[in-house]
Order: sequence, then C-alpha cells, then structure tokens
Amino acid sequence: MGDASRCAQLVVTELLGVGVQEVVLSPGSRSAPLAYELFEADKIGLLRLHVRIDERTAGFLALGLAKASERPVAVITTSGTAAANVHPAVMEAFHSHVPLIVLTADRPRAVRYAGGNQTTDQAGLFARHVRAETQIDDNPATPRSWRFELGRVLTAATGARSGTPGPVHINVSFSEPLVPGPESPPIQPEMTVFPRTWQAEPVELTPGPQTLVVAGAMSPAAGAAARAFAERADLPLLAESVSNARGGPNALTTGRLLLRTELGEEIERVIMFGHPTLSRPVLRLLARDDLDLVIVSSTAEWIDPGTSARVVADAVALDPAGDDWRSRWGEADESMKIRLNSLLDGLPYLSGPTVAGRLWSALGSADTLVVGSSSPVRDLDLATVTPDPPAVYANRGLAGIDGTVSTAIGVGLIVERPTHALMGDETFLHDTTGLITGQLEQRPNLRILVANDNGGSIFATLEHGHPTHSSSYERIFGTPHDVDIERLATATGAGYSRVETADQLDEVLAEPPLGIEVVEAVIDRRLRRVLDNQIGALC
Repeated sequence: MGDASRCAQLVVTELLGVGVQEVVLSPGSRSAPLAYELFEADKIGLLRLHVRIDERTAGFLALGLAKASERPVAVITTSGTAAANVHPAVMEAFHSHVPLIVLTADRPRAVRYAGGNQTTDQAGLFARHVRAETQIDDNPATPRSWRFELGRVLTAATGARSGTPGPVHINVSFSEPLVPGPESPPIQPEMTVFPRTWQAEPVELTPGPQTLVVAGAMSPAAGAAARAFAERADLPLLAESVSNARGGPNALTTGRLLLRTELGEEIERVIMFGHPTLSRPVLRLLARDDLDLVIVSSTAEWIDPGTSARVVADAVALDPAGDDWRSRWGEADESMKIRLNSLLDGLPYLSGPTVAGRLWSALGSADTLVVGSSSPVRDLDLATVTPDPPAVYANRGLAGIDGTVSTAIGVGLIVERPTHALMGDETFLHDTTGLITGQLEQRPNLRILVANDNGGSIFATLEHGHPTHSSSYERIFGTPHDVDIERLATATGAGYSRVETADQLDEVLAEPPLGIEVVEAVIDRRLRRVLDNQIGALC
C-alpha cells in the first residue's frame, strides 16, 4: 500500500540533509504531499518556501536562488506539462553547473498509459540535461530504497563526489490519499556522503610568451581568483562584463576592440578562466592555430570554444615577466577608451552602450547586478572598468533570454542588498510572469532596467542587418511589439519610471531600489548598426 505523506516527508528530510534552504513550489494536486511538508518546514524555519503559479518562472527563480547562494535549490511541480515547463531552466543549470533539484510529482504507474488526467511518461523528461535522475514510487512503501535513490541523485546535484554540480530530476509517483494522514514517526537518515577532497597544486607555466588572461562568465568567487591571478602575474586582463573579474588595474575596458589591432596579433598565449561567449574577436583569438591556450577549470568539464587547448588545469602559477607587455596594453586601452567614450557621449540620442555604461558606473561592490543576454550584456562589455565593481550574475550557460526576470528576483532574495537587472525589452517581455509575486511572498529590492528599443536590435549588428536584407529584416528579426511596459509593470504591482536621456537615468540610479521596480529606458534602434560600425572603426 502507498504512503504519499511518508514518502514526501523523507524527500524533504533528505533535501535538508544536503543543505537545501530554498524551495520553489508551483501549486498542483498531485504534488500536494510535498507541498504540505514544505509548508510545515517553512513555518518552523527549516527552509524558505517560495510559491509561483508559473512553472517556467519557478524554475528560473530557483536557478537565481541557487546561483546567488551557491547551494542546491529545489523546484517542485505537479505532473504533465507543468513538469515540462521547467526544462529551459534545467538546460541553463546543466551548462552553468548549477545544483538545481527538480522534483516532479506523477500519477502511479498503473494509470500512466491508461489515459489518466495530466499523465504522461515523465521518466527521462530532461534527457541528457541532468546529472542524474530517478523514479520513486510511494507504492509499495519502501523507505530504504527511497533513501538510497535520493542520496544517489542529490549527491550528483551537489557534485560532492564528481566535482561537477548540476541539475537532477526526481520523479515521484504519489498515490491517494494526497492529504496528510495520521502523523507517522520520522525516518532517520542513515547515509552520510563525504565530499571528495583535494588541493590542486598549481601548474607552473613557463615565462616568455606574450600572454593575455581572458575571463568569461564565472561566479563572484571564481572571478575574484582570476583577477587576482592576472594582477600577481602582471598580465593584461580581458574580462567580460559577467566574469566578476572586470575590475582593478589590469582589467581592460576596450579589450575586445584591441584584439583587432596589431597588439592583438602579438598575443602568443591565452590563459582562460570561465566561459567567454560575448564577442567574435575573442572567439577568433581562442581558435587561432598558433596560440598556446591554457584553460583553468575547477570542474571535471571545461569550456574550449576554439577546441584548441593544450593545457587544462585546476590552477596555474606564473611569475611576472618583468617587461612592458602589460603597460603597452594599458596605454592602448586608455587611448581607445577616450575615443570610445567621446563617441558615445557625443551621440544625440540615448544608446544601449550609454545605458549600460551609466548603470555600471553607478554601482559598486555593495551592489548586485543581473544581466540579460543579447545586446545589453555586450553593451556592458564596453563600460569603463571601475576599481570595485558589483557582483554580477547572468544566465550565460546557454545565453538564452528566457527567465531573466525570475533569475534576478531569485538573486535579489538571496543577497538581500540593492539589486539591479539590465535587460532588453524582448528579454523582459519573455518573462513577464516573473513579476507576478503573490501578496504572501517575499519581494527583493530589485530595479529592472529595460533598454527598450521595441524589438531585437542585436540582429542589426549581425549579417541579418545588412541593407541587402532590409525587405525582410523588420518582420522576422526586428519584430516590433509596441507593448505598453508601464501598464504591464503596474498591473503586477511593480513600480515604474521612464527615462529618455542619460541625465534622467543618472537621477533614477542615484537612489537605491525599493521593492520591485521597472525603469524603461527608451532607445531608438534604427541607428544601431551605424553605431556598431562607428565603434568598430575605432580600431
């Protein structure tokens, strides 16, 4: 005979055992046994429960909570299409090494192929995008096997044994009754998983080659380590805006532009941290046949965009060369930065790079920034380097635009300090359900800065924006939507303001966010390709 409540109790106990402190729940009847247990655990402070009506939003909220806390976070759904809606967040978590625990409720196996309501085959639902998966049935009641399966899968999520954390899928078949019955004695955990422990000895690199440090998307801790390495080795640092290494004396403001100059051609070795994806010049550099590419990765997997790495290591060490290599990059960067800022400051309209640059300058180490994909993250990559930048989070595993609002809310709930999110209008509209936060739920102090150019301006900077494609561009790439963002924001209870000039934006940014607020920065994308060409001509 099944025991849904006892099974749900064990699931929650094991979640707590691996350090889960945040759980996101989307309501449903079949998942009710878990919902009741989580409600009670939240009530006595064992964890914090977040409830969202949209499973896709719930998945990305959990992703943001996990990114910022660097702890495993669970998301709970009922059966059917509800479970499938978490898949985009699972994919991002897989490629970002984020410990996301997806718990999907299911009908008993006996009704799976009999046309039961909201019933489909959920086994293997997330295919190769999870580190591990399991099927648990509350009928028959077998706590020992439940515990074993949960321990195996949750250990895979944390990466305690593999060194590579990531999402996992636990599909639980609950039989009726789905409401709590008589209280049963707690099930005591019996298994302790000890994490693998090792202290990586840095690989000593040979001085000599003209070396550039490239830093892609990373956590704040990993970014700080990359920055510290570049400064110890006295090397120029090309740190992307989402690397958490873009600060200090070695970081370059215009690194991606300088790669197109003669200085870029002199590079003989690159030491790469994180996941660089923002610019074609960087990707072309990493693919050079004559380049000595060294990759630093703390996980069992590593990123190699040009498939050309000759060394992969947990850590590296390099003595300073003692020549003028880094100072040459610094001087070239200062010259290029002056010309770039002169170009942007002289524009008679509000541009995407201006919005991103003003935001970056307004934030410091006491702030947190979440960045959406597409144009804004690349615009931020041209912002002037500052000594103490904010902690930065972004969904760069797959660089999708979906779920960004929810991810930002999750990050804000964890850091509990002023949080800003920069995104384009299409990214914002793609996750408007993320703004729907019930009156019983917590809200962070989050300012969402929407660079609204009424469509997809990034395509204008690509081959699709060439004048030869002008007849089709606006319909299939520009995609103007004409949405009234003020009405949309206020309908969800968010604050709203609109800016049309850089000075107006500075005025808004001078005050910290209070609750969830949306700031619409109005941009004209008709000149986006022209501006991109002007920036490229600076090289």
